[in-house]
Amino acid sequence: MIGGLTSLPSSTTTQAADALRDPTASALRGRAASDPKAAIKAAAKQFEALFMQQLMKSMRSTTLATGTLDNEGTKMGTDLLDNEFAGQLTGLRGGLSEAIARQLERQMSGATPGRAAAAVPALATPQAAVAPAGAANAPAAGVSQAQTDFVREHQQAALEAQNQSGIPAAFMVAQAAHETGWGKREIRTASGANSYNLFGIKADATWSGPVAEVATTEYVNGQARSVTAKFRAYPSYQASFQDYAQLMTHSARYAKIASAGMSAEGFAQGLQRAGYATDPAYAAKLTHVINTTLRAQRANV
Repeated sequence: MIGGLTSLPSSTTTQAADALRDPTASALRGRAASDPKAAIKAAAKQFEALFMQQLMKSMRSTTLATGTLDNEGTKMGTDLLDNEFAGQLTGLRGGLSEAIARQLERQMSGATPGRAAAAVPALATPQAAVAPAGAANAPAAGVSQAQTDFVREHQQAALEAQNQSGIPAAFMVAQAAHETGWGKREIRTASGANSYNLFGIKADATWSGPVAEVATTEYVNGQARSVTAKFRAYPSYQASFQDYAQLMTHSARYAKIASAGMSAEGFAQGLQRAGYATDPAYAAKLTHVINTTLRAQRANV
């Protein structure tokens, strides 16, 4: 947990801090140990995506505000649009990521897998180059105390699930936050007990454990409808993260998402394309929550 790093073993503390600074670092390290070239390309692409996002942000800051039409909704829409533009500009043939990858491959020619793995996090954390001094200890703008507490509560379980699945811990915490309204709308059983189901995973024919049957909203042909569905119930939040990690890595429907090096937008869009949720705006909403989660994490490193 973020708030209790000092009480954890040093190895766990280091792992948690690394994951907070860059949620994809641990996943890239694992890939670098077995396939250094693939890890270099993934890290280079992430660096370029972050650079493009900062570039779009800087360009946007030079434009004049539209006045009374400005609000949180338009700001979120503008941020998502800028992130989408940044994604479209990333990975182009002859672009920045190819130049970075070529340079790293030359520098690491003949390096052992361990050395290659150690080099990936340094490349994958360009935020340090653009963040103002002392930003890590500053309050996160637009993040509530409840959101910060939610991230702290589930960070350790997410780190364990990250080691199991390769999905960045921040992405999983954010999805849990989105599915539960930052813990305010958790699924409960008929007796009122907590199901600990943070990801809205339904109880299909493969599930033999306890269930919680509740009303939920599904979208059919773009129209929201209230339906009753059965959801899996777990003994703990940790079990929920573990089952989610297993689903994402063992289901053919989601395996490509878990194994791909991606941005927050790519992860969210991949889930929507795979049919994780019926909400047509699921990817945009989840991307926004991921960005909020990252701000909360970085402010508490």
